[in-house]
Amino acid sequence: MSHDPDPERLKALEERLDALKGREKKVSGGMGGVGGGELAWRMVLELVTGMGLGLGLGYGLDSLFGTKPVLMIIFVLLGFAAGIRTMLRTASELGKKAGGDPDNEMRD
Repeated sequence: MSHDPDPERLKALEERLDALKGREKKVSGGMGGVGGGELAWRMVLELVTGMGLGLGLGYGLDSLFGTKPVLMIIFVLLGFAAGIRTMLRTASELGKKAGGDPDNEMRD
């Protein structure tokens, strides 16, 4: 009672699956599969990391030199600037991968 599969139906099914797989690849091209949420979290983490490193460095130097809030505030601001710079560089790289040049779009 075993039924052998129909080779014609199997071939038609394989062709339909291949066509669907090809369509999925075309749709997901864009930014290399990076979603908006992933991109947002990456940028937030870059900003927070810069500020955290600045806070740690500033606090350590303040403890070493005995100038409690001064260096910590300065290094937090420097960390914030470094985080913003890293975020902008990441956005620029992703824009280039997506095929657009953000510098040219802003000039128009």
